[in-house]
Order: sequence, then structure tokens, then C-alpha cells
Amino acid sequence: MVILLQKEIEALKKKVTFISTLVEESVYNSVKAVSERNQELARKVIDGDIEIDRMEVEVEEDCLKILALYQPVAVDLRFIVAVLKMNSDLERIGDFSVNIAQSADFLCSQRTTETLFDFPQMSKKVLNMLRMSIDSLVSMDADIARSVLEVDDEVDDMNRAMFRQVQDEIRKHPDDAECLIRLLSVSRYLERIADHTTNIAEDVIYMISGEIVRHQIAQF
Repeated sequence: MVILLQKEIEALKKKVTFISTLVEESVYNSVKAVSERNQELARKVIDGDIEIDRMEVEVEEDCLKILALYQPVAVDLRFIVAVLKMNSDLERIGDFSVNIAQSADFLCSQRTTETLFDFPQMSKKVLNMLRMSIDSLVSMDADIARSVLEVDDEVDDMNRAMFRQVQDEIRKHPDDAECLIRLLSVSRYLERIADHTTNIAEDVIYMISGEIVRHQIAQF
């Protein structure tokens, strides 16, 4: 029974890694579609979301099957619970990628607006957070997960800076307000993706150590 449970858990890890790869590619392509005004790539992201949704359902069903058949305890139980929560976060990240792609699709129909927005740098940080959070799960490394939490503040700062930039650009180019607001939404979606990635890292820490860090209050 124990051997069968471990085989199921290893198979589940592979599926979570696979869906995270799909999500990572979706985020990367959606931002690239914005930067390059690539409508074809934007629609590829939108159409590809159905596969992420399918995998999310499959992973959830696998978790419920393992809980019913093997009744895991201790670390194994925390792992299954953590995967259920991560699975939901990954699906939401996929949804935000679609939102970014939809903004890209809209922007492709508008005249080109020159901006100084550094979406590639912001998305690079977010994608690195996503990779690290999944790596921490696969390698059972809480230190990697904790490093994800530190990067989240940097993404928040970039989003706030983007907001100020958009305000300035709208004042200078009021006719471009709709496009600029769409660009701001891309920044906001990336910030939300970072939040969900942080959730994953927090769940990994809980899974490994039993420590709940999500609602910790700073000590003064």
C-alpha cells in the first residue's frame, strides 16, 4: 500500500510539473504578444487555455482518488492538500495569461503606442518565481520556496512604478488613454500572477514544515 501511494505521489508530481510548464509558456507568450503586438500569438494563448483547464480537472481528480484510496497521513496528506491548492493557483495564473493575451489582441487593432514599460523584465521575475515555486515542490526544498516570497515585493514595486508611468503618459497623451489603461492592466495581471505564485510557495513551506506563513504578522 505504501509503495503504491508513493508511486501515485510521484505521478502526481509529474502532472503538476507538466501543468506548470503549460502555464509558464502561457505567461511568457502572452507578454511576448503584448511586447511584439503579435495577434496570432495572443490567440494561441487564448485557445491553449482549454488544455490548462483540462489538466487542472485531471490533477484534482487524481488528488481526490488518492485521498479516497490510500487515506494518506502526515507529510503525504499535507502534500495532497498542497497540490490541490497549488492546482487552483496554476489554473488562475493561466486565466490571467489569457487576460494579458486579450489585452494584446486589443492592442494589435490600435495604432502603435510607444511606451517605456518594461514588461519583459517584470515577466522575467514572475516566471522565475513560478519556476522556483515548482522546483521547491519537486525537490521538497523550503529554502527555495522562501526565496520566492522575497521576490514578490520586487514585483509589487514594479507594478506601482508602472501605475505612476501610466498616469504620466495619460497626461502627456490623453488620446492614448484606452491603450495605456490596457497596458496598465497587463502590469496588474502580472502582479496577480506573482501573488498566486507566492501562494504556491507558501503551500510548499506548509507541506514541508507544517508552518503556516500566509497570515504571519511581522514582529516589532
